[in-house]
Amino acid sequence: MTTDYATYIASLPKILASASTLFRSTDGRVLLVEPNYRDDGTWTLPGGTIESDQGETPRQGARRETLEEIGLDVVPGALLAIDWIAGAARPPLVIYLYDGGVLGDDELAAIKLQAEELDSWRLVAPEDLEQYLYANGARRVRAGLAALAAGTAPVELVDGDPAQEAAAAAPEGS
Repeated sequence: MTTDYATYIASLPKILASASTLFRSTDGRVLLVEPNYRDDGTWTLPGGTIESDQGETPRQGARRETLEEIGLDVVPGALLAIDWIAGAARPPLVIYLYDGGVLGDDELAAIKLQAEELDSWRLVAPEDLEQYLYANGARRVRAGLAALAAGTAPVELVDGDPAQEAAAAAPEGS
């Protein structure tokens, strides 16, 4: 790599990338995990940073994070949503949301939490997601559930809202 090319690459805008997996119970509740590294009390879906510097793809990241965090080795299903999350104190974040399918009693009983990062897990009704997730996270999960039910996945989101709505709301010239 030439110095000019390396300088050019270093000058490009940066984004962060994450992958999550949306698991449901047989009665339609969503599996959430409680991270111990957050001090604001918010929960999340199983998932985390894509190790792109090691050649990991979003789908591989979702599978690895699911195995690490809840001990289940599940091949991610359909890509349900891609969400662009703006950041004030960090680069923007792109979140890939995959279908993890429906977990029966045996799979739920087999969950083994990663103690270094997680305190607990629970199944939450879609209408109660705001009690646990950031608002944009709750919107992202609902958009993923709706796309899954309608067979229209993946959906493009900006801060959890449909990208078309975000584009229509943006001021001209932005």
